[in-house]
Amino acid sequence: MTTAATDGFALSPATRRVWARSRGPLLAILLLVISGIVLAALQSGEQYGRLDPRSADRSGSRALAQLLAARGVSTQVVTTTEEAAAATGPDTTLLVTNPDVLTKRQLTGLNAATAHTPGRTVLIAPGVPTLNAFAPQVQAGTPVGNAPLSPSCSLPEARRAGSALLGGVRYTTPADGTDRCYLVGGRPTLLRLPAAGAGRDTVLLGSADLLHNQHLAEDGNASLALQLLGSHKHLVWYLPSVSDPSSAQDDQRGFLDLIPSGWRWALLQLAFAAVLAALWRARRLGPLVPERLPVTVPAAETTEGHARLYEQANARDRASAVLRAATRTRLAPLAGVSPAHTHTPDVLVPALQAHLTSLPDTGTDLHTLLFGPAPADDRALVRLADQLDELESSLVSQERHAPREHPDR
Repeated sequence: MTTAATDGFALSPATRRVWARSRGPLLAILLLVISGIVLAALQSGEQYGRLDPRSADRSGSRALAQLLAARGVSTQVVTTTEEAAAATGPDTTLLVTNPDVLTKRQLTGLNAATAHTPGRTVLIAPGVPTLNAFAPQVQAGTPVGNAPLSPSCSLPEARRAGSALLGGVRYTTPADGTDRCYLVGGRPTLLRLPAAGAGRDTVLLGSADLLHNQHLAEDGNASLALQLLGSHKHLVWYLPSVSDPSSAQDDQRGFLDLIPSGWRWALLQLAFAAVLAALWRARRLGPLVPERLPVTVPAAETTEGHARLYEQANARDRASAVLRAATRTRLAPLAGVSPAHTHTPDVLVPALQAHLTSLPDTGTDLHTLLFGPAPADDRALVRLADQLDELESSLVSQERHAPREHPDR
């Protein structure tokens, strides 16, 4: 009983072969799934990006936020323009980590909402769009690499900090009263624009590396960062995001609108060239070209192959037409019919009737046998082939036994 039960649950040879072939891929898929689950579990905690005061990564700024908190400076993280404008009140510092992500309308609105409140605005590596909104008299130059630089200016924060890691974008301005610090090639990488009246002063930093956790303890980076961002008791840390709903208020442009006009013509030319190449390489119908076969195929095999193709396609009409045409071609010379009238019923049938002394008993007349309709089924097709073969054999036999006249007579 035990053996029978065991045999009843035994795998068949086919099942064992399928399992042997598929267990490798299945194990690989299982390992991938397990690895994905483990990675998702390890990374399921909160993750923050570059210059985020909540991030303890090398490029984060959590260490700076903790030093500011120890000095009594509160830090508020915002991610939208509306939040930044609402949080930036009097005696606050507004830090914009990536201002060039903002649209023109966002930049103009943020500047209008904060320009007349006392405090400070710090912009990290602002480009032309940001400078046009916050500091139109300043121009951005060619970026350079970061390196420890000396202050080379009279700004108190810079002089107290001493050497700091700066570089990046360099700035030029003809405005008077500006502090130009940490020069590279005669151009400052830290520029402070004085406040207009009771408004806010603006600080432009060419690079944000000194704010990162990994560089904060080097040279005077911590001192310079604390003085620039801790001059007021409240710091608004603005992390611009492309998912900000206010960024969609500008004119919407589709994907094709982002492609320059010159590229559109180039794409049109490439498409035209692709069409020409397709026409050039496409298969074209033409006369048949005979080729030497690598092996000699017996005629019986070729005939059998054609027969199987006709059978698969149920092409009894085509098969019967081929059989009748071949029979007419072989019978016409025996009946004295020229090749031009081989397939003409009014010429071939009377000639055969006159030439045959006795017709074979095929059960049908010559006209129907040689030019009749297609067989209704396979059995009729086989019978037609037998009748044609019998007709041809009868005519050949008659020609072979027919008396011939002596040449001397």
